[in-house]
Amino acid sequence: MTKGLFITGTDTGVGKTWATVALMRHFKNQGHTVIGMKPIASGCLEIDGKLRNEDALLLQQNASIPVQYEWVNPYAYRMPVSPHLAGAEHPPVLDDIRSIFQTLQQNADIVLVEGVGGWRVPLNAGSDVSDLARVLGLPVVMVVAIRLGCINHATLTYESIVQSGQACAGWIAVCSDPEMLMLEENVVSIQSMIDAPLLGVFPFMSEPDFDELSAAFVKT
Repeated sequence: MTKGLFITGTDTGVGKTWATVALMRHFKNQGHTVIGMKPIASGCLEIDGKLRNEDALLLQQNASIPVQYEWVNPYAYRMPVSPHLAGAEHPPVLDDIRSIFQTLQQNADIVLVEGVGGWRVPLNAGSDVSDLARVLGLPVVMVVAIRLGCINHATLTYESIVQSGQACAGWIAVCSDPEMLMLEENVVSIQSMIDAPLLGVFPFMSEPDFDELSAAFVKT
């Protein structure tokens, strides 16, 4: 059976893309073929007359096989706002995303899907990120930026994942604040409060070293 994971975060800008690329490298190092997908992206730039998202391009570049951009990021929006606002004139259709996802599944051992923003970000008039994970049928990896407020954000997001009926495969701690006080104690506190394994701790980096980050995952 083809494997896959859905990567979500406790907020926007917490390190989901870094985590997704690091996981792609991790699985490739284990001998798997991997494709990354970011179905919905806001804040895209126009490149050669087409909207492109920086994070989606990074996923495309790290795939095991060439994948056309429109499959990696079928819904690209110019405005850097919530997708239900950015895409009001062309809202995401979850069944269409699932169809593309299933095509990608036929071409790789593992497909990693990166969400947009946090777990309950609205995607259209009736759906949010949690609905997308459910439609794709993927276990969830939660990315937590270790900064002031992270314990509250992590526990609330985890509780919402569980209430949504999705399995939480684990969480990744991203040390995003170099001045964070009692960083290790915060990570330990989150570990004690949620019933999901800590998959890895990313050290603070101003620019990502994906080989180093891919080595940060707990060996299982």
